[in-house]
Amino acid sequence: MDAMALLLDRQSHGKLEAPAPSAEQMEMIYRAALRAPDHGELRPWRFIEYSGQGRETLGEIFAGAELEDNPDVSDKTLEKARGKPLRAPFVIAVIAAVKADKKVPRIEQVVSAGCAAHAMLYAAHAQGLGAMWRTGDVVYHQHVRKALRLEHDDELVGFLYLGHCARGDRDIRTLDPADFIERVEG
Repeated sequence: MDAMALLLDRQSHGKLEAPAPSAEQMEMIYRAALRAPDHGELRPWRFIEYSGQGRETLGEIFAGAELEDNPDVSDKTLEKARGKPLRAPFVIAVIAAVKADKKVPRIEQVVSAGCAAHAMLYAAHAQGLGAMWRTGDVVYHQHVRKALRLEHDDELVGFLYLGHCARGDRDIRTLDPADFIERVEG
């Protein structure tokens, strides 16, 4: 795939189906992640994979967060929370494993983990896979943070849902770069 086509054509796919990415595809996805900008070579990334019944485990974590917020939550809401990780055959939690460093501030390490997630999306697309980067309240919930064993300074960047596209690409409006650029000329 042409690099510019990859950059200009990638889009998120919310409906993903089996099969899950192969071991070889995942190897390439992780290799792309590990090329993210990394000031100080701190390697501030951690990934947790959920596949098969592991996705149900993640769903229970999501449901636990709902219950913690509202012990009277409806069964329908709990089932919806449990079902979220089942929207794809493979889910990866992307974590900024922030390290104390005098030269590299926390924000740079979180951005680095975000860049790793971004690279993973493009690596999936380059291999014909569909992907979606999901966040939402669960990403910031203390119950989820605890279940994923995040340290105090760590940040859950999001969940990458991976699989094969159940539908084709959507028509996405092309944005004009000029709408986002401010120029200061000398």
